[in-house]
Amino acid sequence: MIRKLVERGALAAFALAALAAPGFAAADLENDYPTEARADYVFGCMAANGQTREALQRCSCSLDALAAILSYEKYVQASTILSMRQGIGQRANEFKSTKIFDDKVADLRRAQAEAEIRCFRG
Repeated sequence: MIRKLVERGALAAFALAALAAPGFAAADLENDYPTEARADYVFGCMAANGQTREALQRCSCSLDALAAILSYEKYVQASTILSMRQGIGQRANEFKSTKIFDDKVADLRRAQAEAEIRCFRG
């Protein structure tokens, strides 16, 4: 029992030391993309770029770059807008013709372009 407490204390001390280390940004603490969403993104990316080890590395890099630029909430909003725009009818037209939706999609497109430059061309 005491050994477990000591191990936990050592682990907590290590974590605190890592947080206090130079270059450790607060953004490193926030990883708001759930694992399922990360896996889904990487699987889709690999389907489009080949099922290779290199594609896995590049797609993982792309997601990390995207997550550093765009919060998960904004990613979901833009993805939902894009999905709704694929429909037909009045509801789809509302998603196609609203400026605020255009801005959200533009933010996603910029983040995707930056991720592509960093991971697929860099």
